[in-house]
Amino acid sequence: MNSDIGTPKIAVVRPLPDLKRTLQAIAQMSRWKMLKELTCGEPRLIAELAAVGGCSYENGVKHLQVLRKAGLVEQGRGGVYQLVRQYLPAPGQPVVDFGHCLLRMDAGQ
Repeated sequence: MNSDIGTPKIAVVRPLPDLKRTLQAIAQMSRWKMLKELTCGEPRLIAELAAVGGCSYENGVKHLQVLRKAGLVEQGRGGVYQLVRQYLPAPGQPVVDFGHCLLRMDAGQ
């Protein structure tokens, strides 16, 4: 007999990111470009993201720290960053849903 029948599954739900920090984080073009790059779902090295953002490695680190503190990206092993999984858009969909705002990642450069 399966004891899991009728037992609700518990899903871990992250709270919405802070709206003020989110807006401050995405207001800078280098961070916007980095975030856009991460919407593909693949982790990226700091150097790759800095190049995408058009900044030095050192500034790339600082920009990624802002995005991490805002709760938008997470740092993995080996210096890679990725978009927090719950915010990954569906494949082919250029929209990121942060709960309190939708970002069209195909808009703006």
